[in-house]
Amino acid sequence: MKLLMIYCDRFTFVPSQKTLENEPDITDGGEIKDAVIGLIHAETFDEKDPGRAEKKLIKNLKWGARKNDSKRIVLHSFSHLAETKADAEFTRELLGRASQRLVNAGYDVWQTPFGYFLDLDLQAPGRSTARIFASF
Repeated sequence: MKLLMIYCDRFTFVPSQKTLENEPDITDGGEIKDAVIGLIHAETFDEKDPGRAEKKLIKNLKWGARKNDSKRIVLHSFSHLAETKADAEFTRELLGRASQRLVNAGYDVWQTPFGYFLDLDLQAPGRSTARIFASF
């Protein structure tokens, strides 16, 4: 798995292009302030041990949120960080489980629309903890 975390003072998204036909039609976007945005790329080998992938994803997101003094996390499927990618259904389910576990741990969590390219607008401060990459 690859995870790029960007702390944003402001993050907005609007669905632009649907890439997975089985996903519902979504036109509404959203705006979240003071949050860690997790750009998440699940790889094929993550499917062999989903528990490990989920545990490490949650651990890293919590760490990134603590480093930025935030309890707000956005999960965004971003399959552009590695050469291989997990099956879409696996990734959707992984994000859903991770979201629920983060909520149970006291975080405010959002997920961007799955299966869409999005128009993104973000404001991120220029400090080292605002951009963190992890590969596991």
